[in-house]
Amino acid sequence: MLAKKRTVGRYTNATSNSVESELPRFELYYDGLQPRGTPDEATLAESLSVLSVDMRVTENKAEHITDKYKNSNLIVRRNKEFTIIIKFDRDFNKEKDNVEMEFLIGSKPDENKGTYIVMSIGKENRDVSWKCRVVNIEGRDVTVGITPDPNCIVGRFRIFMVVVSDVGKQRTPRNPDNDVYVLFNPWDSADQVYIKKEEERQEYVLNDVGVIFIGDFNEVSSRSWNFGQFEQGILDACLLILDSAKVPLVFRGNATEVIRQASALMNAQDDDGVLIGNWSGEYSEGTSPTAWTGSTEILLKYASEGATPVAFAQCWVFAGVLNTFLRCLGLPARVITNYSSAHDNTGNLKTDIILDEDGKLDKEKTRDSVWNYHCWNEVYMKRTDLPEKFWGWQVVDATPQETSDGLYRCGPTSVAAVKEGELSYPFDARFVFAELNSDVIYHKADKTGKTKIIYVDTAYVGKLTVTKKCDSNEYEDITTTYKYPEGTLKEREAMQMAERRGVAIGDYFPLTEAGVDMELKADVVKMGEDFKLNINIKNQTTEKCTISIILTGCVVFYTGVTSSVFKTENKDATVEPSQTETVQISIQAAEYMRELVEQSNLLFVVYGHIEELNQSLSTMRVVTLLPPELTIQVNGTPQVGKELMVSVEFLNPYNFILKNVQLRLDGPGLIKTKLKKYKQIFPGGSIKYKESIIPLIYGKKTLIASLDCAALRQVTNEIKFDVLKAAANPVIEEIEKKVEEVPIEKEREVENVINNP
Repeated sequence: MLAKKRTVGRYTNATSNSVESELPRFELYYDGLQPRGTPDEATLAESLSVLSVDMRVTENKAEHITDKYKNSNLIVRRNKEFTIIIKFDRDFNKEKDNVEMEFLIGSKPDENKGTYIVMSIGKENRDVSWKCRVVNIEGRDVTVGITPDPNCIVGRFRIFMVVVSDVGKQRTPRNPDNDVYVLFNPWDSADQVYIKKEEERQEYVLNDVGVIFIGDFNEVSSRSWNFGQFEQGILDACLLILDSAKVPLVFRGNATEVIRQASALMNAQDDDGVLIGNWSGEYSEGTSPTAWTGSTEILLKYASEGATPVAFAQCWVFAGVLNTFLRCLGLPARVITNYSSAHDNTGNLKTDIILDEDGKLDKEKTRDSVWNYHCWNEVYMKRTDLPEKFWGWQVVDATPQETSDGLYRCGPTSVAAVKEGELSYPFDARFVFAELNSDVIYHKADKTGKTKIIYVDTAYVGKLTVTKKCDSNEYEDITTTYKYPEGTLKEREAMQMAERRGVAIGDYFPLTEAGVDMELKADVVKMGEDFKLNINIKNQTTEKCTISIILTGCVVFYTGVTSSVFKTENKDATVEPSQTETVQISIQAAEYMRELVEQSNLLFVVYGHIEELNQSLSTMRVVTLLPPELTIQVNGTPQVGKELMVSVEFLNPYNFILKNVQLRLDGPGLIKTKLKKYKQIFPGGSIKYKESIIPLIYGKKTLIASLDCAALRQVTNEIKFDVLKAAANPVIEEIEKKVEEVPIEKEREVENVINNP
């Protein structure tokens, strides 16, 4: 008679699917023919039991370059060995004893799906994708080396030790402290996300503070962003995002799938994702997109409130939070800004600007828009579904603009494929191509309302594409990674290839060059200042030209959508052959201030008609008004364990009251996000906010401040400094050593949500 004894226990995975699972929990499992009754005393005396497991967290984290994560559990990278020490109740004999190690993830672990990994040490071996070896045996202590498969699932694994003997199996109880997080490994050439240069790994994986570029291509500006991918609770929050959306575990070892899923999950448009997009200017039910200083506040809020979408976001917020998610899981990622970015929802590479019969911008009929800037992300990876020449940087965009396979998402899209016009490969290459290559078509109406094309600007869109340089806050111009220079043979070939791949290039004929160019120029302008707008007219013909000019000034959102027209003006100019004349137009602050919307952008459209040639031309220019200054100062010597005073000051330079002002202070490794609210700041009035901080980690640090209210957006500043190591002090050294274990209320809330859904 076959006698078996089995008890079944319920196990929970702290981060995967948040569903309890049932697995056989063997306290004693008798195989084969056994007499009735219990094993004899001699058999029990020889049995082996596990007393403890030392995960060697500190040593392994240092070797796996995961020691920055403020998480008490072991965090490792794929295809790199980590070691643990198993302590038994007697000396271990690898010729006679057999112990299995189980790594489980998900609610229904399955060996065939890579969610249940079983490895053996001792007399029996198992052929599995993960590698296992006995490194050292010292009596009762056995050091074991474990190497996760280079393509294994990324997430949090539960670990059990199972002693296998003639009388059955004995499994250790669940210990969440022994759970192991497995991440992508950009340091290993076998991993899909391997990136060769160490300086790029330092920047695109390990840098927890970045710069996001905003403004317009004529006046590039920036704001610092706290990615904070190593902060306490962030790794769990990132895994919760996948769990809440029920992303299948089998997808989570494939970077392409993780990236595509993440693109959809960062926005709440159709799947209750992380962030709610809002471009209305009305943010009373949440936080203004311009008020955020980084990703950590957003992700911790999302997790602690039960995976509830956070309000509100615009493109740079989506990009900043997605960048945190990607870097946190070990994916090399960076934020990209494309200036003069077209939103082409028809895929015809056309942005239509409609002028009325007088040459003024027709606000009602102009439906298309060119964003002053648009932010997305790039991820570096191998795309095994594409030819090798299209591996490398891939576009991924979480801003909800158009649907892809039924969800609001975009990418991953090969940057190299976009440049060559090879748009038939997955995913969403046509949309990205249009953002960079659309033509701006100017139409003018006659007295009957019928319009005709008067001018085509093939170079306005995609003028400049940038990202942060490695180890610098300056921008790197990466325009040529997306497109060939305008008018070159390679550029024409790429456009022809795009047309063969199904992109409609346009149903208009190239217009004859008039030989007259028109350009708009403006100096750097602060919000609330009067300024001059210069229209430079260059006559490249051999005859004198008389040109009549009509200028329309509009207040616009950064997306290029017109809010209101605040100025129209007519001018005439005569330009001699081969000469340039400048027509100057004065813009008064009183004209635009009362009409301003968030981010303070002014769009000027100029129409010109050349009398002698009976030809028209047109151009436009965005002027981004710079906000007033926010000052931030640090008093004292930045040193671990030593108090540091920070002060943030702001003066209201305007003649109106700033109401319901929010001031944020943020900095990874320095301070958790602090929020200070002011009911109002009177004209000429000022505020001064002081905060005491005690750095717990040494090295280069960035402190970020942001001031925001309905009348004033994008007021930010930052200060960078080096935090020195602590002076020789055992107490301070102990604080520094255990900084990852410091309990913080907000992070505990996150952990409770994840472990107790």
